[in-house]
Order: sequence, then structure tokens, then C-alpha cells
Amino acid sequence: MTTEGVDVETSPRDAAIAVDVDRALEAILMVADEPQGLVALATGIGRPVAVVRQAVERLVEDYDGVAPGSVRRGFELREVAGGWRLYVRGDYDELVRDFVTTQNPSKLSQAALETLSVIAYKQPISRGAVASIRAVNVDSVVRTLLSRGLITEVSTQAETGAILYGTTELLLTQLGINSLEELPRISPLLDDGSEGFDETGMIR
Repeated sequence: MTTEGVDVETSPRDAAIAVDVDRALEAILMVADEPQGLVALATGIGRPVAVVRQAVERLVEDYDGVAPGSVRRGFELREVAGGWRLYVRGDYDELVRDFVTTQNPSKLSQAALETLSVIAYKQPISRGAVASIRAVNVDSVVRTLLSRGLITEVSTQAETGAILYGTTELLLTQLGINSLEELPRISPLLDDGSEGFDETGMIR
């Protein structure tokens, strides 16, 4: 007998605890901007790493429709750069992209525009580096830009595992340019003409 992929043969109490762990992990993964390692997840919910590993395996099977009584979801729990994160299932990438670009065409906020500018000129760049340049938290803004299809995850830093972001072809289309080389140089627009930028006008 199973409950949401949890074996309840041994004890209903154990099964209830396991389900609670699964839901706790879901709550954290829903708001995580970066892949979360098992140790980080275990620390976040105050449970042993072994328990969290088993819970992650259950969630993967549940979302993939492998667990008894489960249905394949439109999202998946994927291991990336040594951590776990929720992603839209590949089958629905195009659908989601069309939705955010045509059905939700609201204008970007000033914060989003500033963050997008930093990424455009400094890519590939991590979320932490963007936050350092802007001196503010950019978590929600990066999520917005990702959902609009204006930026994408291009790689990860070998040392830290941090995701590096870059702009997409959609941004070029929206700007009406063929390549990032056509972006205007910024240095002439600064008071001193150079602070924070290199000789080409790109952000240092």
C-alpha cells in the first residue's frame, strides 16, 4: 500500500512523517533560484541527509508519473550542477515560452530593465554578481526575466556551482538588433566616462 509514493507497510506514522518531509521540500524547491544540494535541503528542513535523499527520489518518481497512483506532471525535479531544482518539463518549453511572451506582455519594471542591462553587457554572469553590481537583491527580477524568455541559463561556475545567465535571441528580436555587438557603448553616458566599465564601454 502506498500514499503519494510512500510505502506505508511499516507504519502509518512513518508514512505521515515521510509525506510531511516531501511537502516541506516542495515548499523550498518552489522558491529556490539555484539548484539545492542535499545538505542544504536537509539543513533547511532540519532532517537527516539520508531522509532528504529518499524524499527527493520519491518526488522525482511522483512528478515523472512512475510512483503508484501518480500522474506525470508538467514540471520535473532535475539534478543540475550537484543540486536539485524544479523545471518546466521539456515537452512544454515552447508552450510556456509562447504564454509569457504573448499572453503576459506587461512592461518590465525599472529594476528588471536595469538587471537585464547588466546581464546583457556582462554575460555570462551569476545572479550574485548581478546583485553585487546593482547593490540590491535580484532574485525575483531574475525569475521574471527567465519567465519572459529574455535571459537563460548558459552554464555554471566550476568553483561555486552558481548558474551563469545570458540573454536570448528573443531579446535581440525585441531590441531590433542582430547581435550584442550592436548594443550602444555605455562609457560616454557616464559622468567620468569610464568608472565600472572597460575600454569598450562594457561593464567590468
